Amino acid sequence: MKTTECLRPSHTTAFWNLLTGLPQLNGRFIGTALISLAMCTIALSLPASAADTAAPAKIAPRLASETALGGSSEALIVFTEQADLSGAANLPTKLEKGRYVYNALRAVAERTQAPMRKMLQERGIPYQSFYGVNMIKVTASRDLLYELAGHNEVQRIDGNPKVRSSIPSPNLTPPTGLNSTKGSMTTNQTTGGIEWNVARVNAPQVWALGFHGEGMVIANADTGVQWDHISLKSHYRGWNGTTVNHSYNWHDATSDHSPVPIDPQFHGTFTMSEMVGDDGLGNQVGVAPGAKWIACRNMDKHGVGSPAQYIECFDFLLAPYPMGHPELANPALAPDVINNSWDCPASEGCSLTTLQAIENAVKAAGIFQSMAAGNYGPNCSTVNSTPAIYSSGVGVGATDSYNAIARFSSRGPVTVDSSQRLKPELVAPGYNIRAAIAYLNMYQGYWQGTSMASPHVAAGVALLWQARPALNGQIAATTTQLTKTAYPLTSTQSCSSLHGSSIPNAVFGYGLLDILKAIQTP
Repeated sequence: MKTTECLRPSHTTAFWNLLTGLPQLNGRFIGTALISLAMCTIALSLPASAADTAAPAKIAPRLASETALGGSSEALIVFTEQADLSGAANLPTKLEKGRYVYNALRAVAERTQAPMRKMLQERGIPYQSFYGVNMIKVTASRDLLYELAGHNEVQRIDGNPKVRSSIPSPNLTPPTGLNSTKGSMTTNQTTGGIEWNVARVNAPQVWALGFHGEGMVIANADTGVQWDHISLKSHYRGWNGTTVNHSYNWHDATSDHSPVPIDPQFHGTFTMSEMVGDDGLGNQVGVAPGAKWIACRNMDKHGVGSPAQYIECFDFLLAPYPMGHPELANPALAPDVINNSWDCPASEGCSLTTLQAIENAVKAAGIFQSMAAGNYGPNCSTVNSTPAIYSSGVGVGATDSYNAIARFSSRGPVTVDSSQRLKPELVAPGYNIRAAIAYLNMYQGYWQGTSMASPHVAAGVALLWQARPALNGQIAATTTQLTKTAYPLTSTQSCSSLHGSSIPNAVFGYGLLDILKAIQTP
């Protein structure tokens, strides 16, 4: 008997019930059938050929386990062919890069996904198509997973777990102490002035030169944003001073699909205000108050997202579109910078490779990414979650008002993928940060976390690109400019070959962000 003719393990119970439920069958027939079934089971357990074992090997073990007993689970069908984006590197402007990347990604996705989409449609199986990563999301049984994995054009099938990111909890009650893993928030009623963290990265000196971020667009992929918060409304790209238009400026990838920007978790409003917040009443909490902002909500009110939601937001940010109308996407409306104050940890079931293609695509499109390094310190190699581990963006650790590293701030080097990659590259203030609190039109929160550090770098790039337009869209050159001009900081902690007394090191990277020096240094 060929293994391709065998019943799968999930079918054996049904097969036995069928046999025993037919009393007219004689014992000899049943015995013969059981012997065949036993032989089939043995054959299935043996790697008879590469073709016989290829399909299961493509399926993520956790996903296979979730569907083993007749259940179903959300699966990400990742195609082997991913768009070649190398041609974007030779294009001179960010706009040209963005259009090239978008068109290349769409062309490959449309061509390679067409047969599978047709098959799913004919069977009435709902699915969601993506292009930043050439993949399709579908809720699948074990049988469907095996069938899809058998397609030659499928490289792998990843899970789509619900992932709780290590972001501060929206608790407006002063905590008894800092949670070194998740970060935390305390309350304070004081108002007014330029915040210490904004001054620490030398933003006010850059403002004095006439650069506030005008002409730049910063995006947040986060828990959402209260668009009409007093510190944010006038900076929203969808607000013209009289009317509001959320098309091309907001997308909600969660199950809420809110057509209006919301933030029931508070985190996204806070981080957005760190980048552009200024209410005109003296509360200067943002590093680049002249920039405009747009946003995509990739986590729910509990700070829970999924790889598919994260990728959906990146698809939107690569080429924004009106809610529900991706066919109207326009890469010319993509942001200049994206801040990522979230993570997708392996401990929550997130694959190290699922987000890699989309992160590379964002970089190829000339969009700068700032990434929170994570709140898993103080041990070495605790920068261990995507997207912070990738080379496509700059990882950012957190410091306090004394320029000391925050205990919770993750350290490098990256070992989870065996790359030994330097992370973080930079640090910025991320301890006792005051910024906007959603739905209160106030500034009550003192938050801690690398989530609070990352926005400084994102907004700093907006200032840098305004002042030095030749760097706009040039990610490698921008990263070099930021790292070579950072204020060097050393540590007593050494990790692997990265000695704490050297620059760079695994604790501070190249050092503290200095926007003024980055702008003034040739």
